Parts: sequence; structure tokens; C-alpha cells
Amino acid sequence: MDLAALRIFKAVAEYGGVNKAAEKLHRVPSNVTTRVRQLEESLGTRLFVRQNRRLALSQEGRLLLIYADRLLRLSSEAESALRNGKPGGTLRIGALESTSAAKLPPVLSRYHHLYPDVQIELVTGTSCALVSQVHKQNIEAAFVADPFNADHLVTQPVFLEELVLISPKSFGRVRSPKDIGRRTVIGFATGCSYRRRLEAWLATANVLPDRVMEFQSYHAIVACVAAGSGIAVVPRSVIEMTRAARQVIVNLLPAGIARARTHLVWRVEHHSVALVALRELLKTAKRTRAATTAT
Repeated sequence: MDLAALRIFKAVAEYGGVNKAAEKLHRVPSNVTTRVRQLEESLGTRLFVRQNRRLALSQEGRLLLIYADRLLRLSSEAESALRNGKPGGTLRIGALESTSAAKLPPVLSRYHHLYPDVQIELVTGTSCALVSQVHKQNIEAAFVADPFNADHLVTQPVFLEELVLISPKSFGRVRSPKDIGRRTVIGFATGCSYRRRLEAWLATANVLPDRVMEFQSYHAIVACVAAGSGIAVVPRSVIEMTRAARQVIVNLLPAGIARARTHLVWRVEHHSVALVALRELLKTAKRTRAATTAT
């Protein structure tokens, strides 16, 4: 395999056909077709199957695409590092939705200013899902919250979140799990670390909700609580950012539940110049916040 063949393979996979890939790569379609066939012959397997006039990746093709992304990213990063000593290429990271919305914008803006040659790709998900993506090498690193499985991962604490419990105005203030009773819990899918904290808190009083409603965004979660559908645990930063405090009752939680640490995690064996630069930027930002708080 050579990098040119991998670039052609990746383009065909992304655009779903030879003609569009050839147009983007400024090649003739026959050349793209030939290079893909040569790659398939050298690997001894089919990389594409035809589906509704489009070329779709085979199972082996999907596996190769993971490695192709990594190889091309490393090639770009190496070239950039050797030319000017600065990070380059693509940095693919994951983050909780609350982190990506409330915490990361100033960090990523600063990073882009310092390292304009790095293209950042950000995906969101629950802590459990993001840790799995890191292990599968689909992303280089992820911002996840306690608790999570840290086996074979390096962790760097970066942010401290305060979690609050929000309830409908018609429900009243919540001071203990028993105040919730068997009302519906609203949250992200199983694997959300904040939801696990809520469930653990309810379990201390043997409170088991009748139902759990799952959504994919905090906007939807807050809206459902405001409509009286149930209760939820969310970061205070989300409430402040969405200006939803007037729509719901914001209840304090015990310190052990409310204090949630966000970590940047990556595989033990993984090394990337672009990721190292992000880690150093986060350390600098953390020191700055600590100094500001102290004064």
C-alpha cells in the first residue's frame, strides 16, 4: 500500500463513487478505478460493493478506512513537523455535548490560533461511547467525565463541572431522593456518566424511577423537564448557557454527586504531535484558571 492509493481509496469511500472521487482528486475516472482494483488485488479482498448506483464499503473496506485515516493523518503530521516543527494534519477528538458547548470553544479557538495547520474534527457522545471510540482508534482522544473505565488509558484532569438536578416548576424543590419518588428520569442513553451519578444517588434511598426518557441533546432534556415530563441532572454550565434557569427549578445535589471531573483520555501507546500540543494548552489554561481563582 502506498499513500497515493490510500488517498484514492478514501476519496471513493467518502464520495460513494469513482466519478466524484476523480473530480475531487483531479484524475480521470479510469485511473481511479485502476488504482482501486490494484489495491484490492494486492490485499486479496474486495473493498467495495455496489448498492443503488453507489459504491459502498465492504466489511474489509470499512476496516481499511480506519487504518487509512490514521496513516494519512500521520503522514500529514510528519510532513508538517519536519517542515516547520509545528503540529499539522487532522486531530480527531471526542467530547461530551456539555463540554463541547460550554467548555471547549475558547480552548479550541486558542488552539486554532496557535496551530492553524491542524484540522480539528469533533464528535460528541456519552462517556462510555467515547471511551470505546478511543479504544477502537476511531478518535485520538476524548473529554469524558467520571465515572468511566480508564483501563489502558492515560488520563489528564482538565475541567471541574458542578451538576445540578432540575425539576419542573409544578413539582417543587427537591432536597432528597425520596422527594423524587418514582417520577420519570430524563437523560442521555445508558453510558452517560452524569446519568449514572443520578441513578446511584437515587439508589441510596432505594428510589427506582418508573421510566427513563432518553434524548440526544440538553436542549431537548431541559425542554422536557420544563414541560413537566420528569427530572434530570445537568451541568450548571448548560443551564447558564441556555438561560433555562427561569423555566425549571434548579436543585443542589450533595457534593459527592455534584462535583464531576472531566478528563482528557487517550490510549497509552498513542502519540501525536497535535495531541501533545492540545494537552499542553489545556495545562496552561488550567494553571491560568487556578491563578485567577487564587487572586
